[in-house]
Amino acid sequence: MLLLAFDTATPAVTAAVHDGERVLAESTVIDARRHGELLVPAVDRVLGTAGRTLADVTGLVVGTGPGPYTGLRVGLVTAASFADVLGVPVHGVCTLDGLAWAAGEAGLDGPFAVATDARRKEVYWARYDGPSHRVGEPAVGRPADIAAEVAGLPAVGPGAALYPEVFTDHRPDPAHQSAGALAAVAAARLAAGETFPPARPLYLRRPDAQVPAGYKAVLPK
Repeated sequence: MLLLAFDTATPAVTAAVHDGERVLAESTVIDARRHGELLVPAVDRVLGTAGRTLADVTGLVVGTGPGPYTGLRVGLVTAASFADVLGVPVHGVCTLDGLAWAAGEAGLDGPFAVATDARRKEVYWARYDGPSHRVGEPAVGRPADIAAEVAGLPAVGPGAALYPEVFTDHRPDPAHQSAGALAAVAAARLAAGETFPPARPLYLRRPDAQVPAGYKAVLPK
């Protein structure tokens, strides 16, 4: 097994190579505006560090969000393109699950919460009973509106760091998404014989850009 993993659902442009047991190489750059520019060089970098090529890859792992539309689609489109060329499967994994796994590697056990920045003064979030078990589906909401649901819980992720008045027990590790952790989630699920849903984006809300309503049509004379 050789998994190539990457995630662009957060400001972290992260890629990793995983052999089913451990991370062979990983690269993470924090830049919310350059996902399309940084992802493929990151893939080249981790493959080179691991001493492997794309032809060696047996499966792709991609973060499915939730995340903002523009960044999230970069990773998903790249995964679909690689899969088509290589003829290998794509395993979609919730971005929050990768952060939860990394929290477990840092010593945190459940229950806890994971939150990322959804902008518009909102967070994408989910609760976990442990590093590999999410409770329910990811959601998006204003921190004040979910305060009762996360009250007293340890919390990880950049969204939790932004709102310490709600996530009162914020843990600094992990600070950002890790493709290595995302690959580890997928490797564990593959080893357990689990199946993966289609690698589709978890947007959770409509995109910012919309067709304007009520505009006047201009016809040529």
